[in-house]
Amino acid sequence: MSGTFEGPAHAAGTVPGAGPPEVTERDHQRSVLAELRDYRAAFMAAGLAMAVVDHRGRVVRANDALGGLLGADPASLAGRSAADLLDLTSDRTTWRAYSEVLDGTGQGFRRTRRIKHADGRPLWAEVTVAPVSGSATGAGRVLLSVADVSDRRELRERLRHLRIHDPVTRLPNRTLFFERLASALETPAGQDGSPAGHGRIGLCYLDIDGFKAVNDTLGHGTGDRLLAAVAGRLTDCAEADGHPTDGRGSGGHLVARLGGDEFAILVEDSSGPRQLTDLARSVLTALQRPFDVGGHRLSVSASIGVVERASTGTSATALMQAADTTLYWAKADGRARWTLYDPERNASRMTRQALSSTLGPAVERGEFTLEYQPLVGMADEVVRGVEALVRWNHPRFGLLAPSRFVPIAEEDGTIVQLGRWVLRTACRQARRWQLEHPDEPALFISVNVAVRQVRDSDLVADVAEILAETGLEPGLLQLELTESAVMGSSGRPLRVLQALSDMGVRIAIDDFGTGYSNLAYLSRLPVSVLKLDGSFVRGFRYEDGAHPSPADETIVEAMVQLAHRLGLTVTAECVETSGQAERLRRIGCDTGQGWLYSRAVAPERIAELIGTRGVES
Repeated sequence: MSGTFEGPAHAAGTVPGAGPPEVTERDHQRSVLAELRDYRAAFMAAGLAMAVVDHRGRVVRANDALGGLLGADPASLAGRSAADLLDLTSDRTTWRAYSEVLDGTGQGFRRTRRIKHADGRPLWAEVTVAPVSGSATGAGRVLLSVADVSDRRELRERLRHLRIHDPVTRLPNRTLFFERLASALETPAGQDGSPAGHGRIGLCYLDIDGFKAVNDTLGHGTGDRLLAAVAGRLTDCAEADGHPTDGRGSGGHLVARLGGDEFAILVEDSSGPRQLTDLARSVLTALQRPFDVGGHRLSVSASIGVVERASTGTSATALMQAADTTLYWAKADGRARWTLYDPERNASRMTRQALSSTLGPAVERGEFTLEYQPLVGMADEVVRGVEALVRWNHPRFGLLAPSRFVPIAEEDGTIVQLGRWVLRTACRQARRWQLEHPDEPALFISVNVAVRQVRDSDLVADVAEILAETGLEPGLLQLELTESAVMGSSGRPLRVLQALSDMGVRIAIDDFGTGYSNLAYLSRLPVSVLKLDGSFVRGFRYEDGAHPSPADETIVEAMVQLAHRLGLTVTAECVETSGQAERLRRIGCDTGQGWLYSRAVAPERIAELIGTRGVES
């Protein structure tokens, strides 16, 4: 029995149940081969398109899915360059990453590429590149997997198109416009391999005059159809200028709707301002033709701001600011026109903005001062009063005349604050002269008042308070308003003027003869003085070869006689020569003001002139 259990295997010293070593190795190899067959079968049957590539980038094997994707027999792909098949050479970054994977130094990556089917049809594919390790598959080989993402890409493109295009006009919208503008400024023509050009950029920025009225009267549906029709004509104008219009950044003109009734035509490679102004002119002409929209025949116009400059050194923000400013100019100049950007005009505008932003604080900081110009009796040439003229000692721009800042103050309302300061300072100075020269007739003080002060402040209360504070008699204060501000006054302004007159303050009409000149209405206003505009007085000159204007003299004489009949006194402005003074004296003017007598001077100089005769600066 014991001999039965002791077999040859035990005698040879082997482990029970283990076969010969060579038999075990054969079984392992058979197992590996079976596994490889399984992998290969799975590889070939996989729904995901795949290929194995060697270290040279040649296809070793492609599965059926890849063949179907490319429209080729999988076997025919063997030996071909995978980079050519899958567009892995079209950009440096992708090619470098692919090369590093092939030589074993790089990691895998994923890219979306545009490839071609055998029938020429383009496809978008997501290509994944991964190194394959292990002796069983061969060292240095790479596995490529390719997924067709054309539908996903198409959906994304449709969504992007909707995002960057206006649904009403089908034009590129503000987003695409600024993308294209930024791209044009980053890479001007002739740089970075782009075609050589002029290196300039231009923009026509426009809006439709009176478009709001169309929306308000005919409804937004009609308004939208009108905008679409306008967009069509703008596109035609851009195409007629010699370039195709598109939104893909391929060069040429881009027509975009920026919002509301605002449109822009971007000229990426402008040949100069002439091209842009010609384009703007053609747009105006095209829009002048009536539009037939929804059964309505509509006529519209546009205001266009035109900007043209070198691409280098500018920015999208600067270009749009210039365009916006120039569009504003076109509207301010009367609409239905184009206006070309003017750096000097813009500098003036910037100065105006700088003044506007500092006007209020400047009053509080005491940057203003008053000068005074004598008002002289024509008969005896004795100083009767003075006009207070405000000056601004600006820390940046120096001494500024009223014409530089008073219109700005009237526009933004600062004139109320400034006017109150002028009135108080002038009345205080007039009272000081009166106290310093008690033996001489007191000078009256004349102060300019803006119509906004009459309408937007309690001028009557301000005057009463300042007169009480300074001790100046109401009869020594004269308030000057322009003819256009006084004529036609009714309601509150008229009540204000009447209350001031009842208080004893004199009301003067400045620059008389240049406004309404409604003489019939003049008799119903609480006015004491007419100040004849200097344009009439200039016609009296004989000196320096100038010829007097008989018509001006006749008009002035008639106005003086009428004023006297109404109980008014007359002051002639801009008296510069003795000849003018003599003729005005003969006609009957009561007082004169001008350089013949004195320019506007400091208060100390006025003190020297009080009581003197034959005043001269």
